[in-house]
Amino acid sequence: MDALGDLLRGVRADGALFDRAVLTGPWETGHTEGAALTLITVLRGSARVTVASGEPRTLREADAALVCTTAPFTLASAADDRESELITGAYQLDGAVGRRLISMLPPLLVVPSGEDCLPILELIAAEVAADRPGRQYVMDRMLDWMLACTLRDWFDLPEACPPAWYRALGDEVVGPALHALHDEPARPWTVASLAARAQVSRAAFARQFAELVGRPPMAYLTEWRMTLAAELLAEPGATVASVAGQVGYADAFGFSDAFKRTRGISPSSHRASLTAGGKGAGALRVAG
Repeated sequence: MDALGDLLRGVRADGALFDRAVLTGPWETGHTEGAALTLITVLRGSARVTVASGEPRTLREADAALVCTTAPFTLASAADDRESELITGAYQLDGAVGRRLISMLPPLLVVPSGEDCLPILELIAAEVAADRPGRQYVMDRMLDWMLACTLRDWFDLPEACPPAWYRALGDEVVGPALHALHDEPARPWTVASLAARAQVSRAAFARQFAELVGRPPMAYLTEWRMTLAAELLAEPGATVASVAGQVGYADAFGFSDAFKRTRGISPSSHRASLTAGGKGAGALRVAG
């Protein structure tokens, strides 16, 4: 399992709307749209971003910031730059997997400029300014690419606070078990079989897993299965029975009980709410 890829499950832009702004002199702009994730990159100059729950952070050229809150925030000039150029793109929260990602991030994270993301910044700037065939599809993928680059670089920073299970992937005992759970969630796992995968005793495995991840192995597996199920239920043609099988339940009744116990709503009600809201399968959709 690729841990970052797993966090980004279902995060896919569809109809991305980039905002490219060239700003001069002292300036300030408020953002109140309520997007769940707003990605900000500085192409030239600098900017200051402030969210309600924290101190202002300054962005320099080629820096990126991710605002992970639906609360309003502001962007403002940060220095005496004669001109600053910014590009922003936003995702709206749509589903369970997206909420999982949001819950694991701080309200504001900033990533200093890095060589990995510089090429995509130049491509984004060129694509936003152009009107070429396939432009929308290209911009959608660019937003997804930039989000992945930003999160990957942030997780590598010493001050980052990735989720407990993400950190536990590097543990020689718990890591192999987590990989197994995420790679094969439908398999009939037991604490004993996971301990065997980790090559330790059942008691030692259960203790270390709970210490590092924050919950017992089977509780974590159930939570992960229900998160996947919530995403699968949003797919066209999905049934409660078909989703139950995909996440490791032999019958729809047992699955429905687990889903309602974990998420507080039945699978059919969850699916109906998605249909009523006109939401698709993606866990995050682009704000448009």
